Amino acid sequence: MIDTAALIIIGTELTRGIIQDRHGQFVSKALSSLGIHMTQIVAIPDDGTIESILGALVRKNDLVVITGGLGPTSDDMTRECIADVAASPLERNEESWKSLYAKIGDRISGANGKQTLIPRGFTRMPNPNGTADGFYGYTPDGRLLISLPGPPKEMQPMFENLVVPLLSSLSGKGETVRNEYSSFITAEAKLEDLTHSIAPDLTWGTRFQDYKISLYLSGGSAEDRERAIAALREECGSQLILDGDVSALDPLVSRLRAGGLTIACAESCTGGLAGAVITSAAGSSDYFLGSVVSYSNSMKETVLGVDPAVIASCGAVSEECAEQMADGVRRLSGSDVAFSVTGVAGPAESERKKVGHVCFGFSSRQRGTQSVTLDFSSWGRESVRRKSVVTAFLLTAAYLDGVDLRQTVSSWKWV
Repeated sequence: MIDTAALIIIGTELTRGIIQDRHGQFVSKALSSLGIHMTQIVAIPDDGTIESILGALVRKNDLVVITGGLGPTSDDMTRECIADVAASPLERNEESWKSLYAKIGDRISGANGKQTLIPRGFTRMPNPNGTADGFYGYTPDGRLLISLPGPPKEMQPMFENLVVPLLSSLSGKGETVRNEYSSFITAEAKLEDLTHSIAPDLTWGTRFQDYKISLYLSGGSAEDRERAIAALREECGSQLILDGDVSALDPLVSRLRAGGLTIACAESCTGGLAGAVITSAAGSSDYFLGSVVSYSNSMKETVLGVDPAVIASCGAVSEECAEQMADGVRRLSGSDVAFSVTGVAGPAESERKKVGHVCFGFSSRQRGTQSVTLDFSSWGRESVRRKSVVTAFLLTAAYLDGVDLRQTVSSWKWV
């Protein structure tokens, strides 16, 4: 049985206050749901401090989780220190070697090869999002050590997908049944408040990412979890919480592929971000024709054909302008469908419109042009830009389904 645990977070940027810790609460919440008590969370720099800290924590706890320090440089000491505490020599893990070679090729022959070493008798934990695999194993007196990479985008999926099932079985709870959802636009703090009020008897957790928040529900019966997520969708908006680990782009791409459709977009406040996200997906050339970044009014008028009178009377951030932008880029590209985004990302207000005021236009060969406006709560310029991109994807998918977009966004209460 595992009753107590400690967490070591390695990173000089953390101890200098350059970045904020995103692991402590995440790991503590997950362990608490398994009945494991977190006794200490220690943040240390990349300077070998782990050597003295690890030994002390191992003596006091059943489990020690270590994040970071798995890189190829000389100050990445995690694997060496774990090997010492476990009294087990480091040796190359062949699966790690094959995986890393597939990612970086012959560069593995240099310092990077260090990332394939794990203590003898330990078990590899594959890392699909980075170069450093994790691993776990036991000290001679039966203390469990789990080592994971430091970047949240690598560590947190590994913890959810590999560590939680492992600890569930070791804690005597068996395999934990968890439902995973992808939440969009709603702030993480608000999502947690809503989940806590709607499902106080269920165990839940969130994982923040740039374009979505992963939400996990466990405990209770399957019907309990279904009722909880239905109530949460009613509160947030049904389009903003999707089943499984999906992106906001996935529903749109599935509709484009199913219909053999092409798409283009016209961007103002997002500055090309929508096009960048679309083209980050392999195979996007099958359906994506391009993006026009019409940041200035003159670009909107000369390239997209927006009527200068519309901008003069309604403003560049208006539904009238958004509709003409969408129509213009569809004509220009010859696409089947198009969307546009024009808004105020901040930090300064514009045209007497507040930061977070964003208009969207949607144009298609099959149906009339539509537009909607949303006023996003702003956590900074990049927050507004990301929310705008996510919204454009979700609403374009709904537009292709023939949904009334104004009615749709009227149910989005916490954007």
